[in-house]
Amino acid sequence: MKEFIKVTKAISDPNRVKIVKMLQHKRMCVCEIKALLQIAQPSVSKHLKILENAGLVGSEKDGLWVNYHLADGSSSPYAASLLGNLRHWLSDDPEIARMIVKLPAIHREDICKV
Repeated sequence: MKEFIKVTKAISDPNRVKIVKMLQHKRMCVCEIKALLQIAQPSVSKHLKILENAGLVGSEKDGLWVNYHLADGSSSPYAASLLGNLRHWLSDDPEIARMIVKLPAIHREDICKV
């Protein structure tokens, strides 16, 4: 039951749901997620850590960047099931739809100024 609770708690925050929905479309760094959610960088990092601990999100270092992506769900059957269902859920939500429309214009090079 502990694993189930960890996964469901991880997805219980609206910003974490938005992060998962964004990562369905592309790999992103913290600064790109921050720009879309309009929240502080430490908050984004905390949300990503919770999602990563639940097996919903993975990360890999690429030079200066840490790229976040959806996990494959292999760490937990609950994470796998939730990720599979979330692909179909909330597609008609206006807030999610507005956010997804903005994704192609988000470029880390412009935002992070590195």
